[in-house]
Amino acid sequence: MRVAALVPVKGFAAAKGRLTDVLGNADRARLARWMATEVVDALHSFDVFVACDDADVREWADGLGAEVIWGPGLGLNGAIDDGTATLAAAGYDHVVISHADLPRPASLTAVARAGTVTLVPDRRRDGTNVMAFPLTDRVEASYGPGSFGRHFDAARRTGHAVEIRVDADLALDIDTRDDLHHPQIDEVLPPWLRTILANRP
Repeated sequence: MRVAALVPVKGFAAAKGRLTDVLGNADRARLARWMATEVVDALHSFDVFVACDDADVREWADGLGAEVIWGPGLGLNGAIDDGTATLAAAGYDHVVISHADLPRPASLTAVARAGTVTLVPDRRRDGTNVMAFPLTDRVEASYGPGSFGRHFDAARRTGHAVEIRVDADLALDIDTRDDLHHPQIDEVLPPWLRTILANRP
């Protein structure tokens, strides 16, 4: 099975807007870059593709040895669908799609299973942190609030086996102040960020 990984990454300067009450612009960008790097590194055993429309992100991806799928103005769902179409045309059999804001991504490569659509919901079982499927029957991206239910319905329509993978690490993402203080997240945060949080009231 020839597997590719697809990681959509928005411009670092525009990332993590819900953390403005905790981190300044530069630190939010630094956090977004750190998480995205962790995700790409965790996927190193696959060919990794970054879907983006930001020049800084493209330079960062090039520096990590990832391939860039450039999709200006497509938005998250459009960029993912464009990316999976590109990977299918390139001859890949299976794709693993991961959000770029997973602080504990070590188990990402275990998500790919031949002939199976795999969904990893977030810990609230609302969003879809990771999705993998055969590229012969692509699952249309439908990210946003409630995406897990929509992706599950779409997965069943493919006719493939569907696995809901419960993974305590991959279910974690960072969007809010409370996420930064989650015990499993706090223990893996980089020292510079832990110092900032420790000095916040």
